[in-house]
Amino acid sequence: MMEDRPIRIARGKRVTIADLAREAGVSVATVDRVLNVRLPVREETAQRVHAAAHAIGYHAAGLIKQRLQQHLPHYKLGFILRKPTHDFYQDFARKIEESVSMAKSFHGLPIIEFAQSHLPRDLLPLLKDLGSRCQAIAMVAADHPKITASVEELKAKGIPVFSLLSDFADGVREGYIGLNNSKVGRTAAWVFSKTAKRPGKVAVFVGSHRFQAHATRETAFRAYFRENAPKFEVLDALVNLDERQLTYEKLLDLMQREPELVGFYMAGGGIE
Repeated sequence: MMEDRPIRIARGKRVTIADLAREAGVSVATVDRVLNVRLPVREETAQRVHAAAHAIGYHAAGLIKQRLQQHLPHYKLGFILRKPTHDFYQDFARKIEESVSMAKSFHGLPIIEFAQSHLPRDLLPLLKDLGSRCQAIAMVAADHPKITASVEELKAKGIPVFSLLSDFADGVREGYIGLNNSKVGRTAAWVFSKTAKRPGKVAVFVGSHRFQAHATRETAFRAYFRENAPKFEVLDALVNLDERQLTYEKLLDLMQREPELVGFYMAGGGIE
């Protein structure tokens, strides 16, 4: 096994294969097989040799990385995000690209598209296009029958679709990647009830009632107050389409109409 700390190499001394083998806890012959792809080497062992080469500055560390990646499968991965002008989704796209580039078990090419709205008419063409080019797709979408039908068609063709941030097409999509939104809503209500100066009316904003994540957070938020802080009154949810200006206008109007308002909860997303 590798030691906790890299071995010490005298300054100016060229790191040798023997040094690398000792650092990686393998034989010189194993290092040679990794470098020259002479015989199969277990993935775990090859990764350990590469980590050791990087740690001690072995001159062929880059070559070892190329050898490791030489026989990896190549995948095109499709992603459909929302609101191309929002910082949240731009940052999210960058993180996706970084994560795919760091994958060790495959070569990934992320293809990222941005939908102008959550409506099926904007999402379905993107989903169809990526389905013709990619081996798997992850998307931020509302829970809508037309989207479910499209996901089912792709599944029949062997192309898995994952729901991202907000769940949809339950039982059809491959999996859900995101938070436990029930816990998110209840946690928000707990913090609110502990930090508000006094009980009063509470506003809730959702991007759309069709986003399962937003609806689940809102429901959990209400449930916590009903069970644990009944002196607070949670008002009917306001739809803001995840738009800053619309949120601003609705909040100003609400503050004028509700003098007992003590705060608001943003159950949607994509707003800075």
